Amino acid sequence: MAGKGTPATALLAQQQVWHALRSYEHDPRQDSYGMEAVEALGLDPERVFKTLVAEVDGTLTVGVVPVTGQLDLKALAAAVGGKKARMAEMTAAQRATGYVAGGISPLGQRGRLPTVVDATAELFDTVHCSAGRRGLEVELVPADLIRLTAAVVAEIATT
Repeated sequence: MAGKGTPATALLAQQQVWHALRSYEHDPRQDSYGMEAVEALGLDPERVFKTLVAEVDGTLTVGVVPVTGQLDLKALAAAVGGKKARMAEMTAAQRATGYVAGGISPLGQRGRLPTVVDATAELFDTVHCSAGRRGLEVELVPADLIRLTAAVVAEIATT
C-alpha cells in the first residue's frame, strides 16, 4: 500500500499486529470525519471509533469513542483519576499527537498520552479508527488497540 504509511501503520507493522487499511476520498468540506468514513466505506457506525483529545486536570488525555456517540468529559476524567476535563485546543491536540484534526489516530502518537477506550469497543471482534490521515481507516482487534495505546477501558461515551 504505497503512500499510506503513517506512524500508526508503522507501529502496527513493527508490532506485527493484524490490521486492514481502508481508504476513501476525503471531502474537505466534511467536518464529521468519522461519519464520513462510515458512509464512504459502508461500515457499521457502532464499530467506527473517533479519537478525541481532552485536557484532564491540565494533562492532555485521549478518549476513543464510537462515532455515533459523544465523549462524556466527566467519565473521561474519572477513568484517569482526574476531577475536571474539557476538550483540548485543536492546535494542542495536533502538536501533541503529531496528526491533523480529522486524522488523529490513537496509535503512533508523537508522545504517549493517557488513553481511555470506550468499553463498547470490546463488544466487537474488530473495530475501525483513524490510521493517522484523513481518508484512511484501520480495522483491528480491540484488544490490540487497547494494548498498543496502554489504554484504560471505561464507559466514556454518551449517545
